[in-house]
Amino acid sequence: MKPLKPIIVLVSVLFVVTLMIPTLLVFPFTDKSSGELEEELQVKEVVKNLTFDPSIEIAVYRSTSKKIESTQLEEYIIGVVASEMPAEFELEALKAQALSARTYIVKQLLSETNVSIPEGADVTDTIMHQVYKNREDLKRIWGKDYDWKIQKITEAVHATQGQILTYDGVPITASFFSTSNGYTENSEAYWTNPFPYLKTVESPWDEKSPKFHDQKTFTVAEFEQKLGVKLGKSNTIGTVVSRTPGKRVDTVDINGVKLKGREVREKLDLKSTDFNWERKGDYIVITTKGYGHGVGMSQYGANGMAQEGKTYQEIVSHYYKGVKVSAADTFLNTVTASRN
Repeated sequence: MKPLKPIIVLVSVLFVVTLMIPTLLVFPFTDKSSGELEEELQVKEVVKNLTFDPSIEIAVYRSTSKKIESTQLEEYIIGVVASEMPAEFELEALKAQALSARTYIVKQLLSETNVSIPEGADVTDTIMHQVYKNREDLKRIWGKDYDWKIQKITEAVHATQGQILTYDGVPITASFFSTSNGYTENSEAYWTNPFPYLKTVESPWDEKSPKFHDQKTFTVAEFEQKLGVKLGKSNTIGTVVSRTPGKRVDTVDINGVKLKGREVREKLDLKSTDFNWERKGDYIVITTKGYGHGVGMSQYGANGMAQEGKTYQEIVSHYYKGVKVSAADTFLNTVTASRN
C-alpha cells in the first residue's frame, strides 16, 4: 500500500478539527447546570407562545397635573423602569426590574380593591404604586443622555415582553427596594402578611452601593418629640429588644416605651430599619445600613449579580424564592374581557 501524500493527511486533519470545533466551543466553557439551561428554554417557550395584546392601556394618575394619562402597557413598563432604576445599571438588572414592574401592574389590574386610587385610574405615578414618568418627562430629566438611556431601557423591556412572575400560578407581589443591609427581609417582618416567596436571602453585592451607609443627627428634643419618648440625663438611649430575620431592628425599648423598628424608621425618616444610635451631648447620631424596606428584590444587589454575569432569570429566582417566569396573556386577557 502506498503511503498517503502529506496534502491528503493535512486535509483529513483539518476536516476532523472542523467537526470538533463546535463541541470544543460549547462544552468546556458552559458553566450552567442542566436545570438552568432547561429554565432558559422554558422562558423562550413562554415568549414564543405569547398571545396577549400588548396594546392594553394603563390609566395612570399623574400626581403633578392631577390628570389621568392613558398609555400602552409596555410603554408604561418603560416609564416605570426608567424611573425606578438607573439606566447606567447592567442590562440584565434592568430586565429583572422590567419583569418585576410588569408583574406588579398585572397584579394591580386584577385587584378588586383600589380605594387609594382616584376614580378612573389603575395606578398613581408615585411610590404608592410604582414611580412612572413618560417620555417627555424623561427628555427633560435626562437631557443629552436621553437617546442612549431610553434605547437601553426599551431593550430591557422588550426582552421580557409578556413575561411576569408567578407563584402557584398567581402573579406575585413583586416588591423591590434600593439597597439591602446585606440581607433581604421576610415580608411579615416589615408588613403584616407573610409571602412564601418574600423570604430573607443574602445580598452581599449591596455593600458596593453608594446608598449602603447613611447618617442623621437629631437634637435630643427632636428625637423625643418625634418618637414620643423621654430620655432623661443618661447617655443611654434605648435597648434593641429583638432583631428580624434580615438582621434589622424589630423592637426597641426606650426608657420603658417599646417601639417597632419600622415605627422608628418612619418617624425619624431613616433610610433603613438596620440602625445604631449614639448620644453625643445634646445630640443623637443615628447610622443606618441599607436603603428601603428590604423586602423582595434589591436593585443594587440585582446590578451586582448582573455584573458577575448572572441572567435576569437567575436574579429574580434569587430574590423571589420558588417563583416561575410565566406568560402574562391569560391574566391580561381576563382584564381585557372585564373591560369590554
